[in-house]
Amino acid sequence: MFIQTEPTPNPNALKFLPGRDVSSDPRDFVNRDEAAASPLAEALFEVEGVTGIFFGYDYVSVTRSPNGPDWMQMKAPILAAIMDHFVSGAPLMRDGSTSDSADGGEDSEIVIEIKQLLDSRVRPAVAQDGGDILFDAFNEETGVLTLRMRGACAGCPSSSATLKAGVEQMMKHYIPEVTSVEQVI
Repeated sequence: MFIQTEPTPNPNALKFLPGRDVSSDPRDFVNRDEAAASPLAEALFEVEGVTGIFFGYDYVSVTRSPNGPDWMQMKAPILAAIMDHFVSGAPLMRDGSTSDSADGGEDSEIVIEIKQLLDSRVRPAVAQDGGDILFDAFNEETGVLTLRMRGACAGCPSSSATLKAGVEQMMKHYIPEVTSVEQVI
């Protein structure tokens, strides 16, 4: 098995591509407790300096502590954990682990348009950088759209520029009801 690595715009996140599907439902793990839902996430949190893990469709994004070991020290144990997991044939998620994305009822026509634009234009672009952006809420009175950053996007120095210069401009162009885009932490 050959695993490629790619840098991301976030200097504290690295994207690992195992050359196979990883997760049909992207998952984010920000601590060891959450990682208990996945044998791979649990193994990755055992590597010193790992502070976050994101499973994309065909990649694993790992975030390190800015004050911890550098990538030269961390890369080999991360690669070993990923390789060991996929070679073992173990499931990505333990039984009973459910998706961390919530779907709460019926959406308005504007929210449906926003989600479609996110899914077709925004999410594929940020996935190339090892992250994900999810819909959080839309206030139809004020026009404020809030989004949640995951993976390499969370904590990335350029995430605010991505939101304002990229996502906000696109949303305003295609959906005039959107007046502003903000990040939810």
